[in-house]
Amino acid sequence: MVVRLERATAERTDRLFHALADPTRRDIVERAMQGEHSVSALAREYPMSFAAVQKHVAVLERAGLVTKERRGRQQLVRTNVESIRVAQGLLDRLEALWRDRIDRFEAVLDDPDEGAT
Repeated sequence: MVVRLERATAERTDRLFHALADPTRRDIVERAMQGEHSVSALAREYPMSFAAVQKHVAVLERAGLVTKERRGRQQLVRTNVESIRVAQGLLDRLEALWRDRIDRFEAVLDDPDEGAT
């Protein structure tokens, strides 16, 4: 079983996991899962500039992990749960691939003659 993705899906997946590779961005996603937060409120939670937090949010938005909605002067950030499900689905497929490989490896170790077929 090989996990193959069409080009558009692969690019979306690359953006998604690139966005999740950073601990600050993962934390922003977790906070946004608990409820919407303004970018200003998020910026107060990190030892970095407001502009740096805005850039993190922009990366998450491009990956589809969060959405921003302007309400008055505030930009409210919330998690896009569907993108989290997409990431989980891919991870589940990768886990199944590795579990299958481990099972086959164990079968060869248990019965070396079986692996020769």
